[in-house]
Amino acid sequence: MGQRNPSRQATVGGGLSRKGFLKVGGTALAGATLLGTGALAGCGGSGDDASGATEFTFSFGPDNSGSLEEIVRRFNERFEGRYRANYRVMAADTGQYFNQVKTEFQAGGGEIDLIGGDVVWPAQFAANGWIEDLSDRFTEEDRRAFLPAPVESCAYEGAVYGVPWFTDAGLLYYRKDLLEGSGFSGPPETWEELKEQAMKVAADSDAEDGFVFQAAEYEGGTVNGLEYIWTAGGDVLAGEDLGDVVIDGPRAVEGLSIERDMVESGVAPQAVSTYAEQECQAAFLNGRAVFCRNWPYMYALAGEEGQSNIEPGQVGVAPLPVATGRDNSFSGLGGWNFYLNAASSGEEKEAAYEFVKFATAPEQQKYRALNGSFLPTLQDLYSDEEIVDKVPVIALGEEAIKNARPRPLSPYYSDMSLVMAEQFNACVKGAKTPQETADTLDRELQEIVDSA
Repeated sequence: MGQRNPSRQATVGGGLSRKGFLKVGGTALAGATLLGTGALAGCGGSGDDASGATEFTFSFGPDNSGSLEEIVRRFNERFEGRYRANYRVMAADTGQYFNQVKTEFQAGGGEIDLIGGDVVWPAQFAANGWIEDLSDRFTEEDRRAFLPAPVESCAYEGAVYGVPWFTDAGLLYYRKDLLEGSGFSGPPETWEELKEQAMKVAADSDAEDGFVFQAAEYEGGTVNGLEYIWTAGGDVLAGEDLGDVVIDGPRAVEGLSIERDMVESGVAPQAVSTYAEQECQAAFLNGRAVFCRNWPYMYALAGEEGQSNIEPGQVGVAPLPVATGRDNSFSGLGGWNFYLNAASSGEEKEAAYEFVKFATAPEQQKYRALNGSFLPTLQDLYSDEEIVDKVPVIALGEEAIKNARPRPLSPYYSDMSLVMAEQFNACVKGAKTPQETADTLDRELQEIVDSA
């Protein structure tokens, strides 16, 4: 999770196909070199294969659940001879993934036709003319079947540039068995209660850490920092056009103080400043941590051989705690959408959008929910009895999505995120006080807004 380059550029392509543009611009080598690190599920690139099927390349990060490979296989089987999807595995770190795609775009379009991308990417990509306006394909009638928040994440300046694939919200995982063993009847409602429970449970058990969360210097660290600020009643930007920086307010500083105190008090390990999702996942599922902030996908890994030393029955899930005196829990809206490369040929766009329709259909979203705990974007699936029975985190996820807050949907968010990730990380490490962090961010974010 992380982005760059707010500059506005002219749309690439138009009547010229992506391959034609690359040939004219002489940038094919740059694109091939960049994507050489990825792996393809399927053979060949975009274009036509030997059977006459239109091939297209779809990009996304690694999928530990294996459910995405199965969706690609199902698609290729159903549309054999007509369309073929080639899944290119990109970097697990969203910031690196973003930079790979951005570099491809800047080089003239690249070889990726369909992008599985973060919910904060549309504004930046659309402002540069890199992704296709899908307003006519993904109609208002189509959108009504989806959850409102994920649909809103696809919008930019009155148009829709993506289709919601799966959605996310930050959740608090806890060792239900250990809490009960220490005499606690339920999860904490405030951050202060979390500290108290974590310290007692860790002392009563073999758990090494009370709480782990994502605090490394990357997009996930930005989201976690924002959640502490929001649950304390603070914010980063305000105003109709999000042009007012308010992160130096007392409640925002309180949120940063809560995050820093998790490490300072010993509830969270010092190493949490280097933790992303995978490190948190390993600490919790291997039984080393009492509490963990993570996304819904982690629930599906409990009890999996090679992934977890604990069973699903030992795991509880709850909304994120709030600051003392606050009532509303907020989490960062996460999730991934589908975006079409504006520079791809018409045939490749048609084939890729057929995959979008296939992958977001009820059957496929239900499969991913049951086999990977991915929160659906279709509203009706939240009342599907099989999903509710087999994946309890889904019911909580629907409520969490209602309380999820989006990161600023701005073409300049990438620069903002880089600054916030750096400063939030410095605060967690103790290199800066919460007040110094807020003062620095107030100055640097205002410079970004003003220059934009």
